[in-house]
Amino acid sequence: MYRSSRLNFTRLFMAGIIAVLVVSSGYWDAVGSMFSAFLFLAGCVLVGIASIGRLWCSLYIAGYKTKQLIISGPYSICRNPLYFFSLLGGLGAGLTSESLLIPLLIAAAFGLYYPFVIRHEEDKLQALYGSEFESYRNRVPRFWPQLSLLTEPTEYVVMPNVFRRHLFSALWFIWMIGILEIIEELHEMHLLPTYFRIY
Repeated sequence: MYRSSRLNFTRLFMAGIIAVLVVSSGYWDAVGSMFSAFLFLAGCVLVGIASIGRLWCSLYIAGYKTKQLIISGPYSICRNPLYFFSLLGGLGAGLTSESLLIPLLIAAAFGLYYPFVIRHEEDKLQALYGSEFESYRNRVPRFWPQLSLLTEPTEYVVMPNVFRRHLFSALWFIWMIGILEIIEELHEMHLLPTYFRIY
C-alpha cells in the first residue's frame, strides 16, 4: 500500500512536469544559447550515472529485499542508494529539458516528500532487524554515499527473473529523455503550442 502511494505520487508529479513541457518551451533553447547544450549534456551524464546505479542496486536487492538486510555493494556506501540514484536521474532528466526550473521543481518535490518515505522504510527495517539494522545505521550514511565504505562479496547469487522485472524501473530515466526530445521536436514543428517560456 505504501509503495503504491509512493509510485502514484511520483507518476502524478512527472505527468505534471510533462504537461508543463507540452505547453511551454525552454528560454535557453529558444535563444540558441550554448548553455542549453551544456544543460542537455549534463543531464545525459546524470541520467547515465543514475541508470547504472539503479541497475547496480537492483542486482543486489532483486529477490532479497524482504528476506534479508542488504548491506553490501551500493548498500555499503549509503543506506538508500536507490533513492540517491533516483534523485540524480530525476535531476538529469530535468536538465535535458534544457531549463533550470524543471530540475529545481524535481529537487524540491524530492526534498519535501522522500525524507518521509525513507524514514518510514527505515522504521520498518528497524522493527524487522533490530540490532543488526542499528549497527548498519550507525556505520553507513543515510543518503549521501561514502565510497570509502564500499564492500562487495567475491560472489553474489542473482535471481534473473526478478532482476529482469527491475530493469524497467532502472532505465525509465533514459526513456524520459526520449519523451522530452519528442516534445521539443513537436514544438519546433509547431505541432504543440508554446504559451510561455521557462528558464
